Amino acid sequence: AMLNSFLDQAEMKALGDGTSLKRVFAGGEPLAPHVAARFASLLPQVSLIHGYGPTEATVDAAFYVLDPERDRDRLRIPIGKPVPGARLYVLDAHLAVQPCGVAGELYIAGAGVARGYLNRPALTEERFLEDPFYPDERMYKTGDLARWLPDGNIEFLGRTDDQVKIRGYRIEPGEIEAVLRGIEGIREAAVTVRTDSGEPELCAYAEGLRRNEVRTQLERLLPGYMIPAHIIEMERWPVTPSGKLDRNALPAPGGAADAETYTAPRNVTEMKLAQLWEDVLKNGPVGIHDNFFDRGGHSLKATALVSRIAKEFDVQVPLKDVFAHPTVEGLASVIREGTDSPYEA
Repeated sequence: AMLNSFLDQAEMKALGDGTSLKRVFAGGEPLAPHVAARFASLLPQVSLIHGYGPTEATVDAAFYVLDPERDRDRLRIPIGKPVPGARLYVLDAHLAVQPCGVAGELYIAGAGVARGYLNRPALTEERFLEDPFYPDERMYKTGDLARWLPDGNIEFLGRTDDQVKIRGYRIEPGEIEAVLRGIEGIREAAVTVRTDSGEPELCAYAEGLRRNEVRTQLERLLPGYMIPAHIIEMERWPVTPSGKLDRNALPAPGGAADAETYTAPRNVTEMKLAQLWEDVLKNGPVGIHDNFFDRGGHSLKATALVSRIAKEFDVQVPLKDVFAHPTVEGLASVIREGTDSPYEA
């Protein structure tokens, strides 16, 4: 967030080849590839260094010097290699070394590792462990997911405590964020889990592209269970006093940021169907052109909708018709074809 503000200033002041600036160090959050590309475009003679390290490792434990050509097609900018005096391990749940390319938890060892937390012995014992590879030394359990790359750099993948389980699938929101940021046109993205409808659902926030276009791209790039139930177009991002994204302040699905042009139901069939959608999806209002799956629907909710339609309209709508006609307008036409009742009034 702070680097983007810096680049806004650089753009306004037309900094370029003549600047005395030589190096910029950026850390604290994952560095989005599009931000790195913007930096290279505005400040081609300035080196950008991506730093990584928690306070418990006396700040920086690794760094990566960006190369615009080499990094152009990356979905994630690496956090690089250990600084002198630091050792980085990618380990599994049994503290065994993970092979190159396989995700694991990142541990930091070496001279920079702190002694522990002041007056918090239990937390110190939990996070500062004996180093299995160097007797009488300790390592810090970061809680970060990472993997080694073939070129010897480390790639940050997200947080272990961000992992969620939705409808039986374990999902890393950071993986979805990385794919979103790799879509042309998207300037920034975030993925969270919301429970506004009474059950956990993935909610994506994207800046730079309309959500229907984003969904089409995601359906091509991700398995179905990783497609967010809600995709909200963002113009401004809430930030904390320190300039980081304030995830707790992101808007709820169904709010103004999630709304497209609303078209009200035009007849009794559409009114009743829109009400069923609102009951099943636990959000509204629902317009006749809204897509059931864009509004948070999935196969289980589609099954519930079919049951509610059978009870309300006394007509059996096949489940496949919900997928084939996912709007109120489309499904209303299917219902009218399957019943002789005067619902058009």
